[in-house]
Amino acid sequence: MFERLPSRWMLALKKVGYWIWLIPVLGIPLSYYWSQGSAHADAWPWLVISVVFGVIPLLDFIVGRDPANPDECDEVPALEAQGYYRLLSLATVPLLLAMLVWSGWIFASYEGWSWVGQLGWVLSVGTVMGAIGITVSHELIHKDPKLEQNAGGLLLAAVCYAGFKVEHVRGHHVHVSTPEDASSSRFGQSLYAFLPHAYKHNFLNAWKLEAERLKRRGLPVLHWRNELIWWYAISALFLLGFTLAFGALGALFFLGQAVIAFTLLEIVNYVEHYGLHRRKLDNGRYERTNAHHSWNSNFLLTNLFLFHLQRHSDHHAYAKRRYQVLRHFDDSPQLPNGYAGMIVLALFPPLWRAVMDPKVRAYYAGEEHQLSESQLT
Repeated sequence: MFERLPSRWMLALKKVGYWIWLIPVLGIPLSYYWSQGSAHADAWPWLVISVVFGVIPLLDFIVGRDPANPDECDEVPALEAQGYYRLLSLATVPLLLAMLVWSGWIFASYEGWSWVGQLGWVLSVGTVMGAIGITVSHELIHKDPKLEQNAGGLLLAAVCYAGFKVEHVRGHHVHVSTPEDASSSRFGQSLYAFLPHAYKHNFLNAWKLEAERLKRRGLPVLHWRNELIWWYAISALFLLGFTLAFGALGALFFLGQAVIAFTLLEIVNYVEHYGLHRRKLDNGRYERTNAHHSWNSNFLLTNLFLFHLQRHSDHHAYAKRRYQVLRHFDDSPQLPNGYAGMIVLALFPPLWRAVMDPKVRAYYAGEEHQLSESQLT
């Protein structure tokens, strides 16, 4: 639909289009208000999750791909200099946290839903916190300014996944697409085999990395400079606050949305790196990470929702690039749909393998030996 538009027009369109993240956030209160007095009250809390995983994959095909790559000489410096894009990402933080607290109050106090409606409510809020909240936190923790670092950490604390702030930057980006990385899914590995491994090892690796950092400074792991202690303490304060304000149902809501949010994150990790790996060189080291080591998805609509997260190949090659200047590369491995559609596909391993295994094999055509036995099992 937009593939023939000039690049400068697309960049102007996307400058406004990034605000599309407001749609799922505002969809939460709208679904509550529309459920009041409805003959199908329990259906409305499922609205957001249904749109995200039902409607958006179809719209990705209809809207099509994003043709705009900013020019490195002229457009990239101008885009990076605009504080607008930084403010836009930071603006998500207070609104998401306000939505989270309000949603907890509704969950604990509203009596118009059965457990079916309450389940849909937790799933929808968790989806927003995962899709928008963790996506924005991912953008922020890669940046140097303390404001962005702390804003990203706060969003992760709100979903009880503070370890991501440490492990993702210092672990995943170092070991991506190697057997050492718990967030890089192997060829032939199902989502349900991947998730428990990712939960466990990413948590443990975050503590290991922080312990190593502190050891280099001559400090023990249980020290006030251990940032994981602070972020997990904030998560505990969130839980305490929800419990004191809304009772046991408030605690249940907070923990439930957190599990949905960080599970969504790990499913995205599964999608982003499935079957891809860095080759081991003669010296025993892995080749440098480049744009061939992550699956790319250039569907415009979901890229606007997710602040260009789907241009993941460029992100891993150049992790400090801000979202507005991430590029699409035709020679990167390409997903057949946006992340929303691929997440749904990953939930059904036989369908996932039927679609993705041939793509992995085609990508390594002529060098099938790169698919080691450990990846095939």
